[in-house]
Amino acid sequence: MKIFLYAVGTIIALLVVAGAATYFTGNMIKVVALFGPQHGWDLQFKAPAPDYSNARAWAALPSKPGLTAYVPAGVDGPARDSQVDAFFIHPTGYMNGADWNSPLVADSQTEENTDWMLANQASALNGCCAVYAPRYREASIFRYISATPDIFKKAGDFAYADVDRAFTYFLEHYSNGRSFIIASHSQGTEHGFNLIRRRIDGTPLANRLVAAYLLGGGITDKEIAALKTIHACATPADIHCIIHWATYGEGAVPVRTDTKDKLLCVNPLTWMRDGAMASASLHKGAVPISGRFQIKFWGSDNAHGIRFPPLQAPVRAWTTAECRNGFLFVRDQRGSQFAKLDVGGKNYHGLDYPLFGMDIRENAIVRAAAYGNAPK
Repeated sequence: MKIFLYAVGTIIALLVVAGAATYFTGNMIKVVALFGPQHGWDLQFKAPAPDYSNARAWAALPSKPGLTAYVPAGVDGPARDSQVDAFFIHPTGYMNGADWNSPLVADSQTEENTDWMLANQASALNGCCAVYAPRYREASIFRYISATPDIFKKAGDFAYADVDRAFTYFLEHYSNGRSFIIASHSQGTEHGFNLIRRRIDGTPLANRLVAAYLLGGGITDKEIAALKTIHACATPADIHCIIHWATYGEGAVPVRTDTKDKLLCVNPLTWMRDGAMASASLHKGAVPISGRFQIKFWGSDNAHGIRFPPLQAPVRAWTTAECRNGFLFVRDQRGSQFAKLDVGGKNYHGLDYPLFGMDIRENAIVRAAAYGNAPK
């Protein structure tokens, strides 16, 4: 019976994560919301708004980089005296159903999941930049599973309001007019693209944006075409532009079928929009995962003592990559050390950063240098 219950729990967990991963590509897996919030939209369940003047409201700052200072073994350490900042917006780590938004409890599974994102995603930016990563009252995983349209919007807007305030504080108190990169994943990409649309595009801030690595979301070609001054990145050294991809293994059938409004896909091996098949010889390297991302979404949100060892050496020339109908297709990862982040159906949502960790690291350095040499 215990084995059966464990198997059922594992299947449900995979469905939940797949629901989050695939929502942003046009579909949402419906599951029984047994463990989700049992109330509607109610502000009494919300944590107080983060005070971004307090360092505790930030998951990472240059003064306390923590896991964002991780560098793969054998790779040069974080940049010193960088003239470029990176504003990183982490994806969904709140798997609990106590409310539609995270209560921002420090000693929690949610916080450990944020740490996973800092170590395995945000750290890719430390070769070019000083990394800033705000904590925010992120939307729960159940937003993508069982929320009504009204709650779906409110939970997303509530989370974005924190990100927006954090970005304002970053600009007014930390940035000091410097150039910056925006980086994000999944839910974070939803908020990151909203920052681009609402705060940056068509404003003087667009001239300070080096590039935006907005990965694993649902950014479409149509949405890119609607921007005024920000465009899709088209070359490895292009600036004032957006990079996006959603990763699948060869043979996968992505859930989104609307090719008329396809997703933006920039190939991370060539950095070309809608890039054709690129040889594995161009692959700078995948970075093996540190620690464990937790999918437990029932019971308490208490921390489990997850540890994050230093990053291992990159695995170079590991995969090919090809943009096809708006999706990024890579080699099948079955049987490899990266297979555990397959959320089902060769959907490599969790690999959007790690599979191209060195490619992102080196390209961010290239773009930061290109910005430094570009006319202002």
